[in-house]
Amino acid sequence: MSDFILDHELSIRLTAFFSVFAIMALWEVASPCRKLRVPRSRRWLANIGIVILNTLLLRLLFPAAAVGMALFTTQAQWGALNVIALPPWLTIIIAILILDMVIYLQHVMVHAVPMLWRLHRVHHADPDYDLTTGARFHPIEIILSMLIKIATIAALGPPVVAVVIFEVLLNGMAMFNHANIRLPTRIDRVLRWLVVTPDMHRVHHSVEPDETNSNFGFNLSLWDRLMGTYRQQPRLGQQAMDIGIVSLRDPRITTRLTGMLMIPFLQDKDVYSINKRSWKIDREPGDAQP
Repeated sequence: MSDFILDHELSIRLTAFFSVFAIMALWEVASPCRKLRVPRSRRWLANIGIVILNTLLLRLLFPAAAVGMALFTTQAQWGALNVIALPPWLTIIIAILILDMVIYLQHVMVHAVPMLWRLHRVHHADPDYDLTTGARFHPIEIILSMLIKIATIAALGPPVVAVVIFEVLLNGMAMFNHANIRLPTRIDRVLRWLVVTPDMHRVHHSVEPDETNSNFGFNLSLWDRLMGTYRQQPRLGQQAMDIGIVSLRDPRITTRLTGMLMIPFLQDKDVYSINKRSWKIDREPGDAQP
């Protein structure tokens, strides 16, 4: 199984990506949660454009990427999981859990460090919220993210199959929980005990700073609940909540590739970065966390 996954890693990832993309795109048309403010064609051209740019850049700088590092640590017997005798299935589960926790902590970090928040604003400046938002990141943030992932794999020593499974899950879940889809309330309530749902993560894209700094998870909802960053719903509800960043409203910046690339170099006039907040925001009745 491991040999098959390694030999067909790119095919597996591409097949999973385009399959989930097609399903989410059709679902957004059939049952949208929110009415889009900007024509999909304009936003998708920029969002998909930055995805292509990031993909080419990563392949150029890190030809082997995370999977290559996992293969190296396995062959060299590096990392904690290579010196602990565990059943293969348990090793895979532990590796996926730790990698997902690191992604959660990294997400909190880019909200906490003002310089990193400047990069991360590209993701939050999207004036709408759909499956393409999940892959909209500045190239510098993508490079930093890959370096963190490679360092984590070097220290952890996860099996190659675990890294491939995690990468497929992360990409698929990023499209799912950023999708502009309507889930029945009962299904959403059950699903979010395990994974991050669109309604759960959409709160994170609110223009309200205290809502932005909640629900950091991309895959498992466990980390937000454990770390106290879970928020059930936005104050104004899923349809009425405002999405984006208050100071970044110019469509020439937020919906064009050239504008998105310049966002980190624009003045940060807002208080979304955790370190710039007073944390003295009044909560309305019913805002208590479950």
